[in-house]
Amino acid sequence: MSARKLGTVASRGLQLTFIALVTAHICFGWGYHILWNCLLLLLAYAVVTVANRWGGAPDSPRVAREPLEVAPPVTGRWSALNSPADRTPSHGVHGHGQTYAIDILAEQEQEQEQEQEPKPGARPAFRWLWPVARRPQDFPAFDAPILAVADATVVRVVDGQRDHLSRNSLAGLLYLMLVEGSVREMSGTHRILGNHIVLDLGHGTYAAYAHLRRGTLTVREGDRVHAGQLLARCGNSGNSSEPHLHFQLMDGPDPDAARGVPFTWQGIGVPRNGETFEAPPTVTART
Repeated sequence: MSARKLGTVASRGLQLTFIALVTAHICFGWGYHILWNCLLLLLAYAVVTVANRWGGAPDSPRVAREPLEVAPPVTGRWSALNSPADRTPSHGVHGHGQTYAIDILAEQEQEQEQEQEPKPGARPAFRWLWPVARRPQDFPAFDAPILAVADATVVRVVDGQRDHLSRNSLAGLLYLMLVEGSVREMSGTHRILGNHIVLDLGHGTYAAYAHLRRGTLTVREGDRVHAGQLLARCGNSGNSSEPHLHFQLMDGPDPDAARGVPFTWQGIGVPRNGETFEAPPTVTART
């Protein structure tokens, strides 16, 4: 077991032990002060912080790699969020193999954007107060086709998690960060990534697609897929504020143990935060 994997598992165990001790303390009225249990929680966060922020030895061949060029995983018009073009690690941590991960959000087509009134399907903006949450169907990314970025072998498929309401309001975002995110972290990576797929691209590189729509995954573990092939559809499962695709390359199939690998998309490069891009017209979804 790798040091990163061990740290992640240990942190989850410490958090669960904290919850069990607090419950037992309340039920049985143990003599020591209940706040002593918080030492376990502090240790858990210390362990996971070290594990998530450690990127590996700088001279390690597994870390120092040139960006791998792959096909874009989507078609149509999208914008970037948490991009490795702006900073690494892109999501603030190296944990879960997401050093060079990127989030992308579907946008309405340019001709619609130029109209005076927004057309149906425009991405709802963040709201401070109301509405607190929206249906995933209100976002243009929801149900968008997700494609294989290269010829590959499917090594991991996780399905069955619900597509929840958006968290794109102040109250929703606070709930996601302070409550839901912690619960998902304790529950394991599959609860963070939601429905997801991992592809083996060969030569020690793996592609992960997260937050997929439940019931739309078209592949099984062991399947061989081709670049541009339809894998699933975009959803809002896992630790997600709104329907979007979380994409990353890794040096192993297990996000808990893997390190991130830099990528670049053919014809696009790596879009910066807020940058809108369109997949090359030659890329089409193949079943």
